[in-house]
Amino acid sequence: MVRDLINPILSRRSIRKYTEEPIADKEIKTLLEAAMAAPSASNRKPWHFIVISKKETLNQLAEAHEHAKMLVEAALCISVCGDPDNSRYWVQDCSAATENLLLAVTALGLGAVWCGVHPRPERVSIISKILGIEAPIVPLNIIAIGHPAEEKEPRTQYDENKVHREKW
Repeated sequence: MVRDLINPILSRRSIRKYTEEPIADKEIKTLLEAAMAAPSASNRKPWHFIVISKKETLNQLAEAHEHAKMLVEAALCISVCGDPDNSRYWVQDCSAATENLLLAVTALGLGAVWCGVHPRPERVSIISKILGIEAPIVPLNIIAIGHPAEEKEPRTQYDENKVHREKW
């Protein structure tokens, strides 16, 4: 029973190959609801989400980010952005929202990969330009999402050497 509950966590893998099947608006809303259910420091919720499905924009993002070439195949991209003026913990809060989104992707049978943007100034600049983001908002990442055209086995990355009890 417990294993069934954590299976979506262990099944979450970076998927970089997608079919041409679109993603329904209902599923996109579910992904965003899951993202916004994340915890945030003092419940500040400093996140904003940009949903991109136009092929022209997906192609621009793929060209701009050296590790996001899979966007040319993706049905959509969601950029998780944060407002540093809202919370000094915006990176942690937006990272929690991103992980919730990625887990929801897996639960819906979709595939995704997180491509980092912040803290690389050159990436922040070009992604902000493409998406029309103005300061103080900062893009934390871009997430390619689609129906998977590849399958990866669930896995654990548990490493007892990384566990410390009581003290270091």
